[in-house]
Amino acid sequence: MTRDLTIAEVRLTPILVADPPLLNTQGVHQPYTPRLIVEIVTADGITGLGETYGDTKYLELARPLAARLTGRSVMDVNALFAIDLGVDDSRVDGEVDAGGLRGVQSADKLRLSVLSAFEVACLDAQGKALGLPVHALLGGKLRDAVEYSAYLFYKPAAHPAGVPAEPDDWGAALDPAGVVAQARELRRRHGFGSFKLKGGVFPPDEEIAAVRALAEAFPGHPLRLDPNGAWSVETSLKVAKELGDVLEYLEDPTLGTPAMAEVAAGTDVPLATNMCVTTFGEIKDAFTRDAVQVVLSDHHYWGGLRNTRELAAICAAFGVGISMHSNTHLGISLAAMTQVAATVPGLHHACDSHYPWQSEDVLTERPGFTDGRVVVPDAPGLGVELDRDELARLHRRWAEDDGSLRDRDDAAAMRVAEPGWRQPVMPRW
Repeated sequence: MTRDLTIAEVRLTPILVADPPLLNTQGVHQPYTPRLIVEIVTADGITGLGETYGDTKYLELARPLAARLTGRSVMDVNALFAIDLGVDDSRVDGEVDAGGLRGVQSADKLRLSVLSAFEVACLDAQGKALGLPVHALLGGKLRDAVEYSAYLFYKPAAHPAGVPAEPDDWGAALDPAGVVAQARELRRRHGFGSFKLKGGVFPPDEEIAAVRALAEAFPGHPLRLDPNGAWSVETSLKVAKELGDVLEYLEDPTLGTPAMAEVAAGTDVPLATNMCVTTFGEIKDAFTRDAVQVVLSDHHYWGGLRNTRELAAICAAFGVGISMHSNTHLGISLAAMTQVAATVPGLHHACDSHYPWQSEDVLTERPGFTDGRVVVPDAPGLGVELDRDELARLHRRWAEDDGSLRDRDDAAAMRVAEPGWRQPVMPRW
């Protein structure tokens, strides 16, 4: 039977999902984070799912794009990227994206972050129509399970008193003992074998002590530290020297390719990034300077799963490692990450994932971790199913919000906890 894969409808559902008070150098996560769920429905009634950032600037681009897709084929993904969304650099602030902590925002990054959700939804629909998993559409899986790393955060025990929030059973982690306890719990629940600490929150010596405590508690396990560019070159080199015997890699210790290159020249500790290499145009400068040794891809802002594979091929050509960055995300994104990660050769570093921190989802069944890995499903498409009741509930939360939570703002959330707090000037140390 020939299927009609014409796009008949595109549904966009902005939602707010619960988030614990996770600290970073830009501030703290708000009690709820905006996400956007994309559904592309074919004339035959097949629905493909995608997910991306849900802040206002993404919604403003997603809505006209959705309106222009009806009548097109869900197979015509290349044409999707040729659509002019009318975004230019005057619409973005040119500063570090505090929500994603992913380098300087630009029109191209904003555009690709929107298009990525539509590309994933198209691939999901294609897979369902053909009876194939997404990894088969990308050339086939090279592994049956994808390894993920425990993502550790400094955090208070709860959001500030009086702030509406969902219960948080993780407790505080504000010192080395708290970080180790958090790591033990993540390992108990999910079996993770490697650990990444989000740094840039406390003075470097305190974070060095936390990594040392992790190394003692988990001898031989890969460890990573990510201060999101909070340090100067000098501080970065000091930390690299102090922790060189235990770090798998040091992620974005300082801001920008020139500074990263200077650090790389002064240490044997590999440097990873999701901040100075976030577009194809940034690759040449960083790779020819040997500024980074591992690129942390993210299909959301690289423009989807096919671009992620192209990025991996370029990294392989230059002898640069590849792994995966993560921001606050739900199960649709985790499924997409797992599908593409399964197809990438030379994936020698466990991928990041915030997913264990999310207590809510829009799926009928949450993807699970076994020994720190997610099994790659062979079901058609992404292998996940939408829970429409949960989608409607989380959308009602978004609709009833007064607008204060519809754009992620870690600095604003910090000011609730500490009135008068100011977003730090970088480098912070």
